[in-house]
Amino acid sequence: MMNSLLSAELKLLKKNNMISDKLIKTLIDGNIPFFANDNISEYLSPLDLEELQEEVEGNVKRLLNSLLIDTKNDHNTHDTAKRVAKMLIQETLAGRYIERPKITTFPNAKHLDEMIIVKDIPVRSMCSHHMQNIYGKLSIGIIPDSDSKLMGLSKYNRLTDWIFSRGQIQEEAIIQLRDEIIKVISPIGVSIVVEAEHMCMKHRGVKTENTTMINSVMWGKFRTESDARREFLSLIK
Repeated sequence: MMNSLLSAELKLLKKNNMISDKLIKTLIDGNIPFFANDNISEYLSPLDLEELQEEVEGNVKRLLNSLLIDTKNDHNTHDTAKRVAKMLIQETLAGRYIERPKITTFPNAKHLDEMIIVKDIPVRSMCSHHMQNIYGKLSIGIIPDSDSKLMGLSKYNRLTDWIFSRGQIQEEAIIQLRDEIIKVISPIGVSIVVEAEHMCMKHRGVKTENTTMINSVMWGKFRTESDARREFLSLIK
């Protein structure tokens, strides 16, 4: 009897010793921000992520229970907590927990200085206010110089997906994307325009249809030279 009681106490202690508490303490002690749109992969091991996903699964189960959903007997929701935890950690919010994808770059051997545009890159994100989906597309303009690098075409998509696969607001996401592009290839001009639908407006609140949000960020020559800005905006229409 005593052994079974001790075993139960140890299980409870392990259950209460949340991996998230340990990780949050590490982040706070290191003065490291962990907002919804921050990448914290540097401070997580594969084992941490595995344990974190298990913890999220348990918390989703408790959420479903609080919503009075019988997950034990309801065949549709029996494994919902497991699916949701995997989705959040490995897919929808993966940009927080994984390192930046490997970005292939090339030297600007021909000294290109004309505008490069990549259009209609898919945007899939999650609003950090209501955890509702965001869907849309964006276009990126680059002006290189002889000291800039050039980035593999598909890497614009990969970098976009990595930035947007977090709890985001659209206005901040494109600034983060701009900063990563500058860091990777050192151009002399970057412009980004995003148009997206927000399910937090479509599925709740005003429940509006066909409303999109468009915003842009201009940096370097796109900001200082109106001709470059006009050319970019005309070409992405």
